[in-house]
Amino acid sequence: MTKRVSVIIPTRNESKYIGDTLKSVFMQDYPSQFVEVIIADGESDDDTKAVVEELIVKHSNVKLISNPERIVPYALNYAIVASSGDIIIRMDSHSSYPQNYISRLVGELERLKSDNVGGVCITLPANDDLIPTAIALSISHPFGIGDSTFRVGSDKIKEVDTVPFGCFRRTLFDEIGFFDTDLIRNQDDEFNGRLLKNGGKIHLIPDVKIKYYARSDIKSLVKMFYQYGLFKPLVNKKLGAPATLRQFVPPLFLLFLLSGLLLPMLPFIFVMAWLFFVAFYFFMSIIVGLILATKEKRFTLLIVIPFLFPLIHISYGWGYLRGFYLVYVLNRKLGNSNYATSR
Repeated sequence: MTKRVSVIIPTRNESKYIGDTLKSVFMQDYPSQFVEVIIADGESDDDTKAVVEELIVKHSNVKLISNPERIVPYALNYAIVASSGDIIIRMDSHSSYPQNYISRLVGELERLKSDNVGGVCITLPANDDLIPTAIALSISHPFGIGDSTFRVGSDKIKEVDTVPFGCFRRTLFDEIGFFDTDLIRNQDDEFNGRLLKNGGKIHLIPDVKIKYYARSDIKSLVKMFYQYGLFKPLVNKKLGAPATLRQFVPPLFLLFLLSGLLLPMLPFIFVMAWLFFVAFYFFMSIIVGLILATKEKRFTLLIVIPFLFPLIHISYGWGYLRGFYLVYVLNRKLGNSNYATSR
């Protein structure tokens, strides 16, 4: 029996991407009569709503709902409540999806008896300019992003701690609850951590490739990773334990860099060790930048990429340390506007 699927898409000011995202949904090989698409718009002040409304005229299975809170977890929860499918598939409006995306995920969800399945993100530049290209390459390389499997890929289907976006049975939300509205960022991490804590399973399907369009400027990149770091301690507090060990690397790296302020008071051997580590880090940044620039046959990338790695790591690390102080020392929830905004 064919399952009814509800595709839910949170969006705000995504007029540049939402059309292509929806076109990739309309081209799915899953029977369209069993698919509904619900877009939760966070009061966009660009042409996002106009683009969606134009497509609604041609596609009766698309519904546009309002998200007055303007942040992602509310959008997801409103869309889930408004949906009627047996299967909920979250999609992102900064992405486009292969033709078999829905059929493949629904099939694997059933075959693996999993609770959440998802694909691999292929990070693409927002455009062909130097900075967007360098950003896309930096956040899809292990040196920049760590061992996040859904970004670096896998050669086989495997159990993981998280996947991008996700495909779930509707009943899961009755069992473990909805997305946490305290989390502007990292709501997926908390939800998946809660799923695992309740005995669930998450599977990565590596042959399912999602085209994700990265941020186009350095300011947006820094803001995004700062927010990822900022909300991570709140996720840990809610789960009662860290979901992964890789999250500690950027804050420890930043603390190590800051320890350089104490070098005049430290023994010579510690000074040399600090200088060696910092020199090695920047040497590796240049080497990885050179490898990526050579692969792309675009050597101007070497001017930018080695500087993006420390920006990614330091912005995440600073966000994490600030979030840790706010959550664990001041016992704050962070709120939805004082510390971060949705994209």
